[in-house]
Amino acid sequence: MLLNVQEILGTISDFVWGPPFLILLVGTGIFLTVRLGFLQISMLPYALRLVFRKKDQSSEGDISHFQSLMTALAATVGTGNIAGVATAVVVGGPGAVLWMWVSALFGMATKYAEAILAVKYRIKDDKGEMAGGPMYYIEKGLGWKWLAVLFAVFAIGASFGIGNTVQVNSVAEVLQSNWGFPDLATGVILMVLVGIVILGGIKTIGKVVSVIVPFMAVAYVAAGLGIILFHLEAVPSAVGLILSDAFTGQAAAGGAIGVVIQMGVARGVFSNEAGLGSAPIAAASAKTDYPGRQALVSMTQVFIDTIIICSITGIALVMGGQYQGLGSDVEGAALTSSTFEFFLGPAGSLIVSIGLIFFCYSTILGWSYYGERCIYYLTNKPVSILTYRLVFTAAILAGAVLNLETVWALADVMNGLMAAPNLIGLLGLSGIVVAETTHFLKVKRQEESG
Repeated sequence: MLLNVQEILGTISDFVWGPPFLILLVGTGIFLTVRLGFLQISMLPYALRLVFRKKDQSSEGDISHFQSLMTALAATVGTGNIAGVATAVVVGGPGAVLWMWVSALFGMATKYAEAILAVKYRIKDDKGEMAGGPMYYIEKGLGWKWLAVLFAVFAIGASFGIGNTVQVNSVAEVLQSNWGFPDLATGVILMVLVGIVILGGIKTIGKVVSVIVPFMAVAYVAAGLGIILFHLEAVPSAVGLILSDAFTGQAAAGGAIGVVIQMGVARGVFSNEAGLGSAPIAAASAKTDYPGRQALVSMTQVFIDTIIICSITGIALVMGGQYQGLGSDVEGAALTSSTFEFFLGPAGSLIVSIGLIFFCYSTILGWSYYGERCIYYLTNKPVSILTYRLVFTAAILAGAVLNLETVWALADVMNGLMAAPNLIGLLGLSGIVVAETTHFLKVKRQEESG
């Protein structure tokens, strides 16, 4: 019976993450990119400066631009950056890295649009805190309550899967395999560490992840850059292989170019979540004066997650060459760990292991907030948030001790299904996105001239 459920979920997952769905995801990004005049390229330097700008105390919101970005990064920078990239390279070949870059380029426009709508249509809850995201802009912008409800339901399911139990399971596996730490003990410790933070709400989450995320990202990036800088002679051939294989598919399973593209785009989207509708929930809580300003900050999330972190992982993997000849069932995190160990010795494997632990922990924190906002949307009762936090925390223990193949499959389906209502909302409200952008750019020009 369990096997049948897994097979059914696997079939649904293959459809959800199949070519038509990925074309819709990337196609939406291309459509928005054209409508916004390639804003993600021209405005990137300004957007990166905004990240570190002090919050305007006169603006509405709960947390700063930086804390909002860190909350969103906390939920996205995780197993996808370590294990996901490795899986893409094994199955799709080195060329998959290029298609990750392509999906990220257009995904930045998608992420921008998500955030601008999230801030524009956000509301204040009973505690005076901001609530926003696809469920609000779908209902208030398009007037389709039923579609907004669907998004919220799928997002809650994803929060317990991709955002909780599978992350805990990854931590338990790392601690058990490397240091023999009992799974049950891992679950109990994580319950305490997560519970203390999420019971404090978004302001506490924002403060914690604004410390953890920069630390873990800088440490992992520094190790990856060290590999690249100390082996510069191998970089040109690695990058050349990525570029050539992206259009030939010689290293992909079966030598199919379609596999290269599909794996690159799928793993890129899985890592940065552009189009899925999760990150705009965090963007809605930001203290900002104009939706466009926060949208630019949110856009940098894709740049940091995929263009920087995933690229370093991908280039290091291609340089190491250990992906060759491996089967499609390879454990992605193990390949990345062995590659870092190949270049840096035992310290390399340790960096990946510790990085994965921090990545997973921060992902749990970020997704807990996404889930509680969706619960509040469905019930409109503050007490439901506390109930969700308690159940979410309790689920951590299950994630540490259970075999999660079925949960992985279910969570993957929920994660993908979130995107359908969100993409409909983005396409239907693209005119609003353009109008808000035009207004903000006018304000920005006035600020610079004055």
